[in-house]
Amino acid sequence: MLTILGFTMIATFLVLIMLKKMSPIAALVLIPALFCVFVGKGAKLGDYVIDGVTSLAPTAAMLMFAIVYFGVMIDVGLFDPIVRGILKFCKADPLRIVVGTAVLAAIVSLDGDGSTTFMITVSAMYPLYKRLKMSLVVMTGVAAMANGVMNTLPWGGPTARAATALKVSASDIFVPMIPALAVGMLAVLVLSYVLGRRERKRLGVLTLDEVLVEEPAESETVLVGAGTGKAAEKGTGGSGLGNDPKVNGGSGCGTDADAELPDEDEGFQGLDPDRPTLRPKLYWFNALLTVTLLTAMIMEWLPIPVLFLLGAALALTVNFPHMPDQKARLGAHAENVLNVSGMVFAAAVFTGVLQGTGMVDHMATWLVGNIPDGMGPHMAFVTGVLSIPLTYFMSNDGFYFGIVPVLAEAGNAHGVSTLEIARASLVGQPLHMSSPLVPAVYVLVGMAKVEFGDHTRFVVKWAALTSLVVLGAGILFGII
Repeated sequence: MLTILGFTMIATFLVLIMLKKMSPIAALVLIPALFCVFVGKGAKLGDYVIDGVTSLAPTAAMLMFAIVYFGVMIDVGLFDPIVRGILKFCKADPLRIVVGTAVLAAIVSLDGDGSTTFMITVSAMYPLYKRLKMSLVVMTGVAAMANGVMNTLPWGGPTARAATALKVSASDIFVPMIPALAVGMLAVLVLSYVLGRRERKRLGVLTLDEVLVEEPAESETVLVGAGTGKAAEKGTGGSGLGNDPKVNGGSGCGTDADAELPDEDEGFQGLDPDRPTLRPKLYWFNALLTVTLLTAMIMEWLPIPVLFLLGAALALTVNFPHMPDQKARLGAHAENVLNVSGMVFAAAVFTGVLQGTGMVDHMATWLVGNIPDGMGPHMAFVTGVLSIPLTYFMSNDGFYFGIVPVLAEAGNAHGVSTLEIARASLVGQPLHMSSPLVPAVYVLVGMAKVEFGDHTRFVVKWAALTSLVVLGAGILFGII
């Protein structure tokens, strides 16, 4: 019974948000609460929610202060050189912009944190997508898939969880998987190329002059790192992203693929070189602070929430020593902080009920118990296939600590090594990064001003295909 209710609850949630019948926050709270009553444990709902909130509170704190920290770093110009390099490559060509999104997301993902990746990627690429009227779900989908492949780095989370759960070395899991993951990253780049060609074809080809004549009103678009000026006074400053309500993300005009972005047209700039928040004299301090922060995160010198809390406080104090300026920066990023932290705590209700009622355990047991005996010698392949839906519907902790050890035992009974099971368990990460249970995805869709349901409808099929490519490559290379 709990198995059926568990799958029904997840399906109900996905259907309602994809059809936009409920907002993600409302669905994450109300649907599990309703099913908790159906299970007959409504009296324990409070305990389940508190347990869920307690487990996700460090994540929410990390996201809150990470948004503030990287928002300040974007404001002061730390990432300007990287963004300029990407924009120089992209020019005004939709194809190059989509490929550049994948490349930027992959590079930034080296720090192992999805929220960081999405904040930097969206901040850099959002103005271009909006100004050229490209599909924003293409941006969020490509960024999520690139980050999903790179999320398998030993310090990214899944590999460390698999190593801990199965008591094997993280390097023994990851290093042999590099060829398969490289194929997966290549698949993301190829997909980016295909989607970019589709965008180029949809938008047509016009000259930059024609674009500027067609929509001169967009010259006031808020630029990355801004938070002042006319648009900000109208209430669109937010985190500094180009969120002019007059900008339409639908179909529209294209550009000459070989044309450079003109300096005089702010609407095509990814960064405003004259924004008042720039701190060029503090560039190397901010760079050193960021490198130190990421190093401390990778080396686990302190818990990640503590690192970002300290980093945000130090960044604000040094770059904006006057209290009014600090308040202005906090206010500029408050919308993103509130949206993301609210979504995380709403997700705590969903995960708390799913785990507290025992639904997730019954679902896992049912899935493992229905694996045919004849598939025993192929448990690595089975693990890879199961990792795609299970890491989407479950947290990484639930999958790696609850499901993978059971699959490993079943595999060992048929001569399949624990390491093969561990490697296969990483296959589903490209899809996992778009799971409604991953807090970072709300940073992505929130900053990109994309409905979570729209993102889900677009990305699921492509991310699942990428996961299957990784699985196929692993089998072909004899890794899995």
